[in-house]
Amino acid sequence: MLALYGHPFSSYTWKALIALYADDTPFEFRIIDADHPEHAEVVAGAGPLGKFPVLADGDNLIFESTSIIEYLAKHYPGESPLIPHDLDAAIAIRMLDRVFDNYVMNVMQVAVDEYIRDGANAAGPRIDEVHAKLQRTYAWLEGWLEYYPYSEYISLVECAAAPSLFYADWVHPIGDEFPRLRAWRAHLLSLPPVQRCVEDARPYRDFFPLGAPDRD
Repeated sequence: MLALYGHPFSSYTWKALIALYADDTPFEFRIIDADHPEHAEVVAGAGPLGKFPVLADGDNLIFESTSIIEYLAKHYPGESPLIPHDLDAAIAIRMLDRVFDNYVMNVMQVAVDEYIRDGANAAGPRIDEVHAKLQRTYAWLEGWLEYYPYSEYISLVECAAAPSLFYADWVHPIGDEFPRLRAWRAHLLSLPPVQRCVEDARPYRDFFPLGAPDRD
C-alpha cells in the first residue's frame, strides 16, 4: 500500500492528500511528529532538504507535492484525471500549479517565517512586501477566474489552490474587490477532500504563528 509522510497542518501535505482523497486511493498516512521519529528518518533521507510530504510506493520515494500528484496521475489514475491527457491542457494546468505554489503559498510562507523568527518584531518591509505580492496575485487570479469554471472535479489546480488560498487568506485576507476569488475559495473549501483536510488540521491551529482566525 502507498504511504504518505507528512503533517495534517502542512499546506503541501494537504496538496498531496487532496489528490489521494479525490480518487479514493488507498494509502496509509504516516505523521511527522515527536512520537514517530522513524517517519522523520524516512523524510530526512528522501530529498536534499528532508522536507515533507513524501510518498512511498514500496521502495520508491517521491518528494515534492507536485511530483507526488504527477506520480499518482500516472500510476494510480482515478475516474477524473488529476492532469489532463491533452498536452496543451496539461501545460496550462501545470502553469497554474506553479502560480499557486510560487506566487501564493511561498509568498505567504515568508510572513510565517518572519513571525516564527521573531514574532514581536515581525512587522516591516518584508511583511509589507508579502501583502503587496499577494494583493497583486489575487488581482491576477480574479481576472483568470472569469474563464475558469467551478467544478466538483479536482485536478492539480484544485490540489494546489485549496491549501494555498486557505492559508494565504489568513495572512492577507482576500478583499471584497475580488468577489470571484472569495467565492472560489469558499467553493474549494466545500469540496469533500478539502473539507477532510480542514477538519484533520483543526486541532493544530495553535501552530499558526500569526494566530489562526476564528473562521473557516
